[in-house]
Amino acid sequence: MTITSAETTDDIDLKQLGKKLVRSATSDRERAAVQALVEEETILAQRNVLTALGLPDSRPAVRWEGLSGRVYSLGLDDEQRAFLSLTLSMVGIGQVSLAAVSDLGERRLAIMLRAIARLAGNDTIAVGTRM
Repeated sequence: MTITSAETTDDIDLKQLGKKLVRSATSDRERAAVQALVEEETILAQRNVLTALGLPDSRPAVRWEGLSGRVYSLGLDDEQRAFLSLTLSMVGIGQVSLAAVSDLGERRLAIMLRAIARLAGNDTIAVGTRM
């Protein structure tokens, strides 16, 4: 399926697409980044982001380079842009300071912390609210 200007993301099953994208990851770095992007949800839900990624098609795979030069032209808010920049840096595209996490809200920060733990190969660190 290719997105046309008439289609919206309502026509696309983002959960199914997310599962396919995670399965298509070719490295641990890419898998951690894809999982973060899928878990964040709001960025992938935008048609212009899907178009920049070349998604969805019959063989979904994230084409990170499609986003690299378009981060500032996708219509994302500051927090989404910071999250996407950090995600791109996980796969080695662009350089963003880790200080960008200060632009993230609590929900996106937790997603990014889990992604960093995955990137480090650690699935035992719990990220969440402590009581």
